[in-house]
Amino acid sequence: MSSTAFTFPGQGSQAVGMGKELADAYPEARAVFDEVDAALGEKLSSTMFEGPEDVLRLTENAQPALMASSIAVLRVLQSRGLDLATHASYVAGHSLGEYSALCAAGTFSLSDTARLLRTRGQAMQKAVPVGHGAMAALLGLDLETARAVAEEAAQGDVCQVANDNAPGQVVVSGGHAAIERALEIAKGRGAKRALMLPVSAPFHCSLMQPAAEAMAAALGEVEMQAPVVPLVANVLAAPITDPAEIRQRLVEQVTGVVRWTESVTWLAGEGGVSQLVELGTGKVLSGLAKRIAPDVAAISVGLPADVDGIIAQLTA
Repeated sequence: MSSTAFTFPGQGSQAVGMGKELADAYPEARAVFDEVDAALGEKLSSTMFEGPEDVLRLTENAQPALMASSIAVLRVLQSRGLDLATHASYVAGHSLGEYSALCAAGTFSLSDTARLLRTRGQAMQKAVPVGHGAMAALLGLDLETARAVAEEAAQGDVCQVANDNAPGQVVVSGGHAAIERALEIAKGRGAKRALMLPVSAPFHCSLMQPAAEAMAAALGEVEMQAPVVPLVANVLAAPITDPAEIRQRLVEQVTGVVRWTESVTWLAGEGGVSQLVELGTGKVLSGLAKRIAPDVAAISVGLPADVDGIIAQLTA
Protein backbone atom coordinates (compact mmCIF):
# COMPACT_ATOMS: atom_id res chain seq x y z
CA MET A 1 0.00 0.00 0.00
CA SER A 2 1.29 3.47 -0.89
CA SER A 3 2.32 5.80 1.93
CA THR A 4 1.35 8.86 -0.13
CA ALA A 5 -1.89 10.86 0.05
CA PHE A 6 -2.93 13.50 -2.47
CA THR A 7 -4.46 16.72 -1.14
CA PHE A 8 -6.42 19.38 -3.00
CA PRO A 9 -6.54 23.08 -2.04
CA GLY A 10 -9.56 25.18 -1.18
CA GLN A 11 -10.73 28.73 -1.78
CA GLY A 12 -8.11 31.41 -1.22
CA SER A 13 -5.43 29.62 -3.24
CA GLN A 14 -6.65 31.06 -6.55
CA ALA A 15 -4.44 33.53 -8.44
CA VAL A 16 -4.56 35.10 -11.89
CA GLY A 17 -2.38 33.02 -14.21
CA MET A 18 -3.29 29.75 -12.46
CA GLY A 19 -2.98 26.78 -14.79
CA LYS A 20 -1.62 28.74 -17.74
CA GLU A 21 1.91 27.32 -17.68
CA LEU A 22 0.48 23.80 -17.48
CA ALA A 23 -1.93 24.46 -20.35
CA ASP A 24 0.88 25.87 -22.49
CA ALA A 25 3.21 22.95 -21.73
CA TYR A 26 0.87 19.94 -21.77
CA PRO A 27 -2.07 19.10 -24.05
CA GLU A 28 -3.52 16.91 -21.26
CA ALA A 29 -3.83 20.01 -19.06
CA ARG A 30 -5.30 22.10 -21.87
CA ALA A 31 -7.93 19.40 -22.43
CA VAL A 32 -9.05 19.70 -18.78
CA PHE A 33 -9.57 23.45 -19.08
CA ASP A 34 -11.40 23.00 -22.39
CA GLU A 35 -13.74 20.41 -20.86
CA VAL A 36 -14.49 22.64 -17.85
CA ASP A 37 -15.19 25.58 -20.17
CA ALA A 38 -17.59 23.42 -22.18
CA ALA A 39 -19.33 22.10 -19.04
CA LEU A 40 -19.92 25.64 -17.76
CA GLY A 41 -20.74 27.15 -21.15
CA GLU A 42 -18.15 29.92 -20.74
CA LYS A 43 -14.40 30.51 -20.94
CA LEU A 44 -13.52 30.18 -17.28
CA SER A 45 -9.99 29.37 -18.43
CA SER A 46 -9.62 32.93 -19.80
CA THR A 47 -10.51 34.33 -16.37
CA MET A 48 -8.03 31.93 -14.76
CA PHE A 49 -5.20 32.76 -17.14
CA GLU A 50 -5.78 36.51 -17.60
CA GLY A 51 -8.14 37.73 -14.87
CA PRO A 52 -9.47 40.17 -13.85
CA GLU A 53 -8.73 39.15 -10.27
CA ASP A 54 -12.04 40.38 -8.86
CA VAL A 55 -13.95 38.13 -11.27
CA LEU A 56 -11.74 35.11 -10.54
CA ARG A 57 -12.20 35.68 -6.81
CA LEU A 58 -15.99 35.36 -7.07
CA THR A 59 -16.94 32.17 -5.25
CA GLU A 60 -18.80 30.74 -8.25
CA ASN A 61 -15.62 31.11 -10.36
CA ALA A 62 -12.89 30.39 -7.81
CA GLN A 63 -14.34 27.01 -6.86
CA PRO A 64 -14.44 25.36 -10.31
CA ALA A 65 -11.20 27.14 -11.26
CA LEU A 66 -9.25 25.63 -8.38
CA MET A 67 -10.67 22.20 -9.15
CA ALA A 68 -9.72 22.52 -12.83
CA SER A 69 -6.17 23.49 -11.92
CA SER A 70 -5.82 20.50 -9.59
CA ILE A 71 -7.22 18.00 -12.09
CA ALA A 72 -5.02 19.44 -14.86
CA VAL A 73 -1.96 18.60 -12.73
CA LEU A 74 -3.31 15.13 -12.05
CA ARG A 75 -3.95 14.41 -15.74
CA VAL A 76 -0.40 15.44 -16.61
CA LEU A 77 0.95 13.09 -13.94
CA GLN A 78 -1.34 10.29 -15.14
CA SER A 79 -0.10 10.71 -18.71
CA ARG A 80 3.40 10.08 -17.37
CA GLY A 81 2.59 6.82 -15.64
CA LEU A 82 1.10 7.81 -12.31
CA ASP A 83 -1.91 5.70 -11.34
CA LEU A 84 -3.88 7.08 -8.40
CA ALA A 85 -5.00 3.66 -7.17
CA THR A 86 -1.39 2.41 -7.14
CA HIS A 87 0.52 5.51 -6.08
CA ALA A 88 -1.79 6.92 -3.40
CA SER A 89 -3.50 5.44 -0.37
CA TYR A 90 -5.93 8.33 0.30
CA VAL A 91 -7.21 11.61 -1.09
CA ALA A 92 -8.37 14.64 0.91
CA GLY A 93 -9.40 18.16 -0.02
CA HIS A 94 -9.94 21.38 1.90
CA SER A 95 -13.60 22.44 1.57
CA LEU A 96 -14.20 22.72 -2.21
CA GLY A 97 -11.01 20.66 -2.60
CA GLU A 98 -13.04 17.67 -1.44
CA TYR A 99 -14.80 17.79 -4.82
CA SER A 100 -11.42 17.95 -6.60
CA ALA A 101 -10.30 14.92 -4.58
CA LEU A 102 -13.42 12.98 -5.54
CA CYS A 103 -13.03 13.90 -9.20
CA ALA A 104 -9.43 12.71 -9.04
CA ALA A 105 -10.53 9.44 -7.46
CA GLY A 106 -13.20 8.82 -10.09
CA THR A 107 -16.33 9.46 -8.00
CA PHE A 108 -17.49 12.34 -10.23
CA SER A 109 -16.77 13.07 -13.88
CA LEU A 110 -14.83 16.26 -14.58
CA SER A 111 -17.83 17.95 -16.22
CA ASP A 112 -20.15 17.05 -13.35
CA THR A 113 -17.59 18.31 -10.81
CA ALA A 114 -17.33 21.66 -12.59
CA ARG A 115 -21.11 22.07 -12.63
CA LEU A 116 -21.45 20.97 -8.98
CA LEU A 117 -18.88 23.56 -7.90
CA ARG A 118 -20.53 26.30 -9.95
CA THR A 119 -23.82 25.43 -8.21
CA ARG A 120 -22.08 25.28 -4.82
CA GLY A 121 -20.42 28.65 -5.29
CA GLN A 122 -23.63 30.33 -6.43
CA ALA A 123 -25.67 28.74 -3.62
CA MET A 124 -23.16 29.75 -0.95
CA GLN A 125 -23.11 33.33 -2.21
CA LYS A 126 -26.90 33.50 -2.37
CA ALA A 127 -27.48 32.01 1.11
CA VAL A 128 -26.55 35.22 2.96
CA PRO A 129 -26.88 38.80 1.64
CA VAL A 130 -23.49 40.44 0.97
CA GLY A 131 -22.29 42.25 4.08
CA HIS A 132 -24.48 40.29 6.51
CA GLY A 133 -21.93 37.56 7.16
CA ALA A 134 -18.19 37.40 7.76
CA MET A 135 -15.30 35.08 8.61
CA ALA A 136 -12.23 35.71 10.74
CA ALA A 137 -8.98 33.92 11.45
CA LEU A 138 -8.02 33.54 15.10
CA LEU A 139 -4.28 32.94 15.27
CA GLY A 140 -2.54 31.56 18.32
CA LEU A 141 -5.62 30.06 19.98
CA ASP A 142 -6.30 26.36 20.38
CA LEU A 143 -9.53 24.88 19.08
CA GLU A 144 -11.31 24.74 22.44
CA THR A 145 -10.51 28.37 23.20
CA ALA A 146 -11.67 29.39 19.73
CA ARG A 147 -14.96 27.53 20.32
CA ALA A 148 -15.40 29.36 23.62
CA VAL A 149 -14.73 32.69 21.89
CA ALA A 150 -17.34 31.91 19.23
CA GLU A 151 -19.91 30.92 21.85
CA GLU A 152 -19.35 34.12 23.84
CA ALA A 153 -19.46 36.29 20.72
CA ALA A 154 -22.70 34.83 19.33
CA GLN A 155 -25.13 36.67 21.66
CA GLY A 156 -28.12 35.28 19.80
CA ASP A 157 -26.47 35.56 16.39
CA VAL A 158 -24.51 32.84 14.55
CA CYS A 159 -20.81 32.57 15.39
CA GLN A 160 -19.23 29.14 14.90
CA VAL A 161 -15.87 27.50 14.26
CA ALA A 162 -15.69 26.92 10.49
CA ASN A 163 -12.15 25.67 9.81
CA ASP A 164 -9.65 24.01 12.12
CA ASN A 165 -6.76 24.54 9.72
CA ALA A 166 -3.70 23.87 11.87
CA PRO A 167 -2.62 24.21 15.49
CA GLY A 168 -3.12 27.88 16.34
CA GLN A 169 -5.05 28.67 13.16
CA VAL A 170 -8.83 28.47 13.58
CA VAL A 171 -11.41 30.30 11.43
CA VAL A 172 -14.80 31.39 12.76
CA SER A 173 -17.84 32.20 10.63
CA GLY A 174 -21.23 33.81 11.16
CA GLY A 175 -23.10 37.09 11.32
CA HIS A 176 -20.99 40.20 10.73
CA ALA A 177 -21.56 41.79 14.13
CA ALA A 178 -20.89 38.51 15.94
CA ILE A 179 -17.61 38.01 14.08
CA GLU A 180 -16.55 41.55 14.98
CA ARG A 181 -17.25 40.72 18.63
CA ALA A 182 -15.23 37.52 18.26
CA LEU A 183 -12.17 39.51 17.13
CA GLU A 184 -12.18 41.56 20.33
CA ILE A 185 -12.89 38.59 22.60
CA ALA A 186 -10.13 36.56 20.93
CA LYS A 187 -7.58 39.30 21.54
CA GLY A 188 -8.60 39.30 25.20
CA ARG A 189 -8.13 35.51 25.32
CA GLY A 190 -4.54 35.76 24.10
CA ALA A 191 -4.83 35.49 20.31
CA LYS A 192 -1.61 36.57 18.58
CA ARG A 193 -3.71 38.01 15.78
CA ALA A 194 -7.41 38.10 14.97
CA LEU A 195 -8.38 39.37 11.54
CA MET A 196 -11.31 39.49 9.16
CA LEU A 197 -10.90 37.36 6.02
CA PRO A 198 -11.57 38.80 2.55
CA VAL A 199 -14.46 36.46 1.73
CA SER A 200 -17.88 37.27 0.36
CA ALA A 201 -19.96 34.93 2.53
CA PRO A 202 -19.81 33.14 5.92
CA PHE A 203 -18.86 29.64 4.79
CA HIS A 204 -19.12 26.49 6.93
CA CYS A 205 -21.66 27.72 9.48
CA SER A 206 -25.41 27.24 9.96
CA LEU A 207 -26.18 30.36 7.87
CA MET A 208 -25.24 28.21 4.86
CA GLN A 209 -28.23 25.86 5.34
CA PRO A 210 -29.96 27.06 2.13
CA ALA A 211 -26.76 26.18 0.22
CA ALA A 212 -26.67 22.75 1.87
CA GLU A 213 -30.20 22.11 0.61
CA ALA A 214 -29.22 23.24 -2.89
CA MET A 215 -26.25 20.85 -2.85
CA ALA A 216 -28.41 17.96 -1.63
CA ALA A 217 -30.60 18.46 -4.70
CA ALA A 218 -27.64 18.86 -7.09
CA LEU A 219 -25.77 15.85 -5.70
CA GLY A 220 -28.91 13.74 -6.00
CA GLU A 221 -28.87 14.24 -9.77
CA VAL A 222 -25.29 13.22 -10.61
CA GLU A 223 -23.83 9.78 -11.16
CA MET A 224 -21.36 8.71 -8.48
CA GLN A 225 -18.85 5.86 -8.33
CA ALA A 226 -16.91 4.59 -5.33
CA PRO A 227 -13.53 6.38 -5.24
CA VAL A 228 -10.53 4.28 -6.27
CA VAL A 229 -8.91 5.21 -2.93
CA PRO A 230 -10.73 6.37 0.22
CA LEU A 231 -11.58 10.02 0.82
CA VAL A 232 -10.68 11.41 4.24
CA ALA A 233 -13.81 13.53 4.69
CA ASN A 234 -13.71 17.09 6.09
CA VAL A 235 -16.58 16.59 8.53
CA LEU A 236 -15.35 13.21 9.83
CA ALA A 237 -11.55 13.40 9.67
CA ALA A 238 -11.83 9.71 8.73
CA PRO A 239 -11.90 7.71 5.47
CA ILE A 240 -15.08 6.87 3.55
CA THR A 241 -15.76 5.12 0.23
CA ASP A 242 -19.53 4.55 0.01
CA PRO A 243 -21.09 6.92 -2.57
CA ALA A 244 -24.27 7.39 -0.51
CA GLU A 245 -22.24 8.40 2.53
CA ILE A 246 -20.00 10.64 0.43
CA ARG A 247 -23.10 12.47 -0.82
CA GLN A 248 -24.39 12.88 2.74
CA ARG A 249 -21.03 14.18 4.04
CA LEU A 250 -20.69 16.67 1.16
CA VAL A 251 -24.07 18.13 2.12
CA GLU A 252 -23.06 18.28 5.80
CA GLN A 253 -19.77 19.91 4.83
CA VAL A 254 -21.53 23.08 3.60
CA THR A 255 -22.53 24.01 7.16
CA GLY A 256 -20.00 21.83 9.03
CA VAL A 257 -16.47 22.32 10.30
CA VAL A 258 -13.53 21.60 7.99
CA ARG A 259 -11.57 19.38 10.38
CA TRP A 260 -8.26 19.76 8.55
CA THR A 261 -5.93 19.44 11.54
CA GLU A 262 -7.60 16.17 12.53
CA SER A 263 -7.66 14.92 8.92
CA VAL A 264 -3.92 15.40 8.44
CA THR A 265 -3.26 13.98 11.91
CA TRP A 266 -5.28 10.88 10.99
CA LEU A 267 -3.41 10.46 7.69
CA ALA A 268 -0.04 10.76 9.42
CA GLY A 269 -1.08 8.38 12.20
CA GLU A 270 -3.67 5.68 11.56
CA GLY A 271 -3.46 6.26 7.80
CA GLY A 272 0.25 5.43 7.72
CA VAL A 273 0.98 8.30 5.32
CA SER A 274 4.54 9.62 5.21
CA GLN A 275 4.10 11.99 2.25
CA LEU A 276 1.38 14.50 1.32
CA VAL A 277 1.35 15.72 -2.27
CA GLU A 278 -0.72 18.87 -2.85
CA LEU A 279 -2.00 19.08 -6.43
CA GLY A 280 -2.99 22.42 -7.91
CA THR A 281 -2.51 26.12 -7.30
CA GLY A 282 -0.50 27.44 -4.36
CA LYS A 283 1.16 25.81 -1.38
CA VAL A 284 -1.34 26.49 1.41
CA LEU A 285 -1.98 22.86 2.35
CA SER A 286 1.70 21.97 2.28
CA GLY A 287 2.38 24.82 4.69
CA LEU A 288 -0.40 23.66 7.03
CA ALA A 289 0.86 20.06 6.87
CA LYS A 290 4.30 21.12 8.09
CA ARG A 291 2.66 22.63 11.18
CA ILE A 292 0.27 19.73 11.81
CA ALA A 293 2.57 16.77 11.12
CA PRO A 294 6.18 17.96 10.83
CA ASP A 295 7.50 14.43 10.28
CA VAL A 296 5.44 14.02 7.09
CA ALA A 297 6.95 15.23 3.82
CA ALA A 298 4.71 17.89 2.22
CA ILE A 299 5.17 18.61 -1.49
CA SER A 300 3.29 20.99 -3.82
CA VAL A 301 2.87 20.17 -7.51
CA GLY A 302 1.33 22.89 -9.63
CA LEU A 303 3.79 23.97 -12.30
CA PRO A 304 5.59 22.22 -15.17
CA ALA A 305 8.85 22.51 -13.21
CA ASP A 306 7.36 20.29 -10.47
CA VAL A 307 6.23 17.44 -12.72
CA ASP A 308 9.37 15.45 -13.54
CA GLY A 309 10.60 15.33 -9.95
CA ILE A 310 7.38 13.98 -8.46
CA ILE A 311 6.96 11.46 -11.29
CA ALA A 312 10.48 10.14 -10.72
CA GLN A 313 9.81 9.86 -7.01
CA LEU A 314 6.37 8.25 -7.12
CA THR A 315 6.86 5.87 -10.02
CA ALA A 316 10.40 4.73 -9.16
